[in-house]
Amino acid sequence: MYRVWVLLGIWLGPWAPAQVTPIFAEETQSSGLQSRFEGDYVVGGGLAAFDCNGDGLPELVLAGGAQRAKLYLNQSPVGGPLRFREASAGVELEGVMGAYPLDIDSDGLPDLALLRDGEDVLLRGLGNCRFENANRRWGFQGGSTWTTAFSATWEQGQPWPTLATGAYVQRNTTFPWGTCRGNALYRPAPGGKGFAPPWPLEPSYCALSMLFSDWNRSGRPALRVSNDREYYQGKGQEQLWQLSPGQPPRLYTEAEGWKRLQIWGMGIASYDLTGSGYPVYYLTSMGDNKLQMLESPERPSYVDIAFRRNATAHRPYTGGDVHMSTAWHAQFEDVNNDGLIDLFVSKGNVGFMREAAARDPNNLMLGKPDGTFVEVGDKAGVASFLRGRGAQVVDLNADGRLDIVVVNRLDRAQVWRNLGGANGQPLGNWLQVKLQQPGPNRDAVGAWLEVELPGRILRRELTVGGGHLSGSLGFVHFGLGQAERVRLRVRWPDGEQGGWLEAPSNRFVVLSRSQELRTHTPGSGY
Repeated sequence: MYRVWVLLGIWLGPWAPAQVTPIFAEETQSSGLQSRFEGDYVVGGGLAAFDCNGDGLPELVLAGGAQRAKLYLNQSPVGGPLRFREASAGVELEGVMGAYPLDIDSDGLPDLALLRDGEDVLLRGLGNCRFENANRRWGFQGGSTWTTAFSATWEQGQPWPTLATGAYVQRNTTFPWGTCRGNALYRPAPGGKGFAPPWPLEPSYCALSMLFSDWNRSGRPALRVSNDREYYQGKGQEQLWQLSPGQPPRLYTEAEGWKRLQIWGMGIASYDLTGSGYPVYYLTSMGDNKLQMLESPERPSYVDIAFRRNATAHRPYTGGDVHMSTAWHAQFEDVNNDGLIDLFVSKGNVGFMREAAARDPNNLMLGKPDGTFVEVGDKAGVASFLRGRGAQVVDLNADGRLDIVVVNRLDRAQVWRNLGGANGQPLGNWLQVKLQQPGPNRDAVGAWLEVELPGRILRRELTVGGGHLSGSLGFVHFGLGQAERVRLRVRWPDGEQGGWLEAPSNRFVVLSRSQELRTHTPGSGY
């Protein structure tokens, strides 16, 4: 059956109703967000979206580059205009490139990984959106590189996560800025608390995105690394690192099926787009974005289906510029809740590169029933011409409609609220799910979450990493189309398969390891 999916390369789901284009209103000015990513950082500029005060609404931490990072408390009324208030939280460091939330010590409070030009910092959550530097407490050696990539996972049986960081060029050297070295793998320390000294991930080629992902559903995630070919002088390529318990990480080779690929790799997004049960990966670049589908679960060999899916997004679609696009953060989500997966890509010139588009709008590509994508960024209202970098597509006001935040280089971050369909057309139904389990890895990173719709199943892997220096933690969103009730189930990170449970549409639900499914109301706490 898998080979049939590979040969067809199209979505074979049932007929779907007419596609609705969602309308987004930019609310940057009225929302209270006043964050800028400043300095001579041509890459970087990310954000984290997560609930740090337990009210069910995600807060935002935005990187500032040469300015200090900022945390904004989410004070948006449910279903209403977006409202944020800056708060002192312990995140206010300079040189922050991006941020990823995760519960590192599994105490039920979200922590933060801040990636920096200088020492990376793990911030321990203290509750109520307060954080403290935990590098010494957890034995984390944050280094001194310009860190531009991050991912995290829990290896089987480990009480603490495994972290990966990727370094960019050496800033104290002249163009082409010297070698690309400094990628590292941090595993749990013996004794079960904190981190051991890092393993080097060499060779390294100026990583701009990393993602731990179970590419063949073996139960053992591997580490994808997307690299910037601008600086590796023809020697580098995209990478896939194999992790075996107690063994040094090693690269998959061409003899094992890995195909040499050289792109200006900037971001990674993943989702089971084909219904095969395996993730498809979108890799952003300069004019050469890839959509990689696995050819066979026996080998890490991929075929590019971006052209046949109309997802190349290699030139601006509006604004009059005909030069190649520069893509950064990519994220698969369902922004119109029709049960078909859409793709958002932030865009923006590196700086003043004349061979690349200066007017380079963000992409919003809606998924169609035949598996292809159609561009609606200009119609939807998100076609900004600022220099986009990191982003998040996330429900900021708990109305079941996904909103968008983008960090821009040398300009103000932007936020758009999803108002629903054009001309009053309703969007589809939705479901948002949060997983909880006792012990380590409380948020079940590495789990596979499935939602059954008529005639097909939506599957997504819960990951920390990917994108461009931006991540989220919390409720996972599914569009349901016209379905009023669905079934959902989880394959937990240790491989245990839960049974199917029924859930009503248009709800936030929390699913525990004991198969308890309870409805959550934003503002009520967990």
